[in-house]
Order: sequence, then C-alpha cells, then structure tokens
Amino acid sequence: MKEIPKDLENSEEQIEEIIGTVGATEETKKETSFLDLTLRPEKFDEYIGQNSIKENLRILLAAAKGRNNPPEHILFYGPPGLGKTTLAHLIAKETGVQMKVTSGPAIEKVGDLASILTNLTPGDLLFIDEIHRLNKAIEEVLYPAMETGQLDIVIGKGPSARTIQLELAPFTLVAATTRIALISAPLRSRFSGGIFRLEFYTNEEIEQIVRRSAKLLNIETSDDAISEIAKRSRYTPRTANYLLKRCRDYAQIHKRPLDKKTVDEALKLIGIDPLGLTHSDIVILKTIIEKFKGGPVGLGTLAASLSEEEATIEEFNEPYLLQLGFIERTARGRMATDAAYKHIDSPAKDRGTLL
Repeated sequence: MKEIPKDLENSEEQIEEIIGTVGATEETKKETSFLDLTLRPEKFDEYIGQNSIKENLRILLAAAKGRNNPPEHILFYGPPGLGKTTLAHLIAKETGVQMKVTSGPAIEKVGDLASILTNLTPGDLLFIDEIHRLNKAIEEVLYPAMETGQLDIVIGKGPSARTIQLELAPFTLVAATTRIALISAPLRSRFSGGIFRLEFYTNEEIEQIVRRSAKLLNIETSDDAISEIAKRSRYTPRTANYLLKRCRDYAQIHKRPLDKKTVDEALKLIGIDPLGLTHSDIVILKTIIEKFKGGPVGLGTLAASLSEEEATIEEFNEPYLLQLGFIERTARGRMATDAAYKHIDSPAKDRGTLL
C-alpha cells in the first residue's frame, strides 16, 4: 500500500480518496470485468431484444460488406442501460474491424478530434458515447469528416491564419446519446446509416437476460427468483444485472440458495419494492399525495420540498413513474394517479383536483 504523506495525516477525506484509488482489490477489478466483458454478447444472436434494430443492422452491415465499403454512420439513442454501447461493440465484431472508443465530454478541443480521426486506419469504427455533449465548434469540424472524409483545420489566428485539409481513412462513426434533442439537426442528418431508438425491454426479455447472466456468472438460481428480479428491473438490462449481482452477494453471505425468498429479502434490504421502485421514488409519491394532496405541484416546488435537484427527479425518477402510470404531467404540475394511491396504500378520497 502506498505511504500516506505526512501533510495528509489529519485529512480523513483525502486519506479515503487515496485508499479508494489505490486500494482496489483484485476481486473488485475482476467483478467489474465480468460486467463489462463476460455479460456482453459476442454476436447478434446472443443479443436479446431490440429485434427491429438488429434486423436493420444485419441488412446494413451485409450490404456494406458486399460492396466492400465500411458501413454508413449510425446513431443510437434512448434511456441509459438499454444496450447502445453493446450494439456498437457487436457491429465492430460482426464487421471484424478495430473499434476506437471515446465520449463527447472527452473531446474538448478541435485538436483532440483531429488526433483521433487522423489515427484511424481504413475501415475502423469510431464510437462516441454521449455525443450530445460535443462542443458546437467541434461538431462543425466533424461534419465534413463524416460526409466527405476530409478534415478542415484552421492553423493560426488573424491575418496569418490558414486552412489545411487532411484526407481521412474511410471509417464508420457509431454514436450514442441519451438526449437526442440536444444534438443539432445538421449533425443528426449526417447519420446516413440510420438513427435507431432503443426501446424498453419486456419482462420476458429481461428474464432471458437474467438467466443468461446467471449462467455466465455460475449462479444457481430458480425460475421464480429470475422472474422476481426481472419484475423489479425497470425493463432495463443494466439494472437487471445489477440486481442479480446484489442478490448473489446476499445469498453468498447468508449461505442460502438464490430462490425467490432470498431475492425478496435482498432487494428489500437495498430498497427496491415489488415493482422496482426505489426509496426515492416512494418518497416522491408520498410527498405529492400527503404534502400536496395529490397535486398538481410544480417540479421546482416538489424538488425544493425533497431537497433534491430538479434534473434528478425529471430524468431519473419521473420516466419510470410515468411508465407505470403513477403520476401525470399537467399544465399546472405533477399529479398522483389512483394507481399511485393504491400502491402506497393511501386513501384516494384526499386526492386533489385541477379545479
């Protein structure tokens, strides 16, 4: 273990930061590797769900291979955890090309983008995650690179400035975003291979994913346990794999089989209710019902009463609550539905009205 400098001996936060950075065990690293590598499908046939997208990609890739050209640029969008990055890796594996990975926030200057693009070899796949966070000036440089394979760079400033044009190797850009509305129209139009929206999964598909993950992680479990994990996974594979691992940990520590009873206890311990609602979801519903008589209540007022950020409620909690039909968005604010009253066992007679 690294020696802690003397000037940090009295700083608990700094000491914890050092320990957290350099003290990771090999087991932790291995477990992270499992999620990133072992559970990731190696071919399209192993990828469960998103059948329409898979069929479109098969045609696109086969046609490009028949013409001996790299596939056209592709954009995936949708909520986090649905498999956008996995699809990008599968495209690289199916086409047998090298994949370079970066993200929108990581490309801070035009020089960063130029360095990445000029180091691509013919046929390479460039994957940019969270592309909506690209700087607009960088987007302007990316347009001709995607469309004509040329990179225009301005060197110098003022009267001595000059433009140079670099020829790029043919490549495929695959991008992913959770907020497609923040991508400019000119950039969206450059994805000539297609813009695909990933949908939430069905319970049956999530069960298949959990069953496959359990097999890959050598976890013995029952069908009813798999079904219970799938029901609470918010229709999202990433969440399903997370819950499976936490249930595995609980069963391991308590030396019990991973059955439905163990799953119930493990998920109750981490605050996941039978419908997959977290503690913060329940608090939001109870606040709307008990403090604001069912609503309507504005997002700002709701966030202030919970001491929470508006963006957290709007982007993390609300989508699933809306999907379950537990809240409604109205012109005057958020309202709890009859289903929400029933779920938290509150009398509906106190529900507010819009009148």
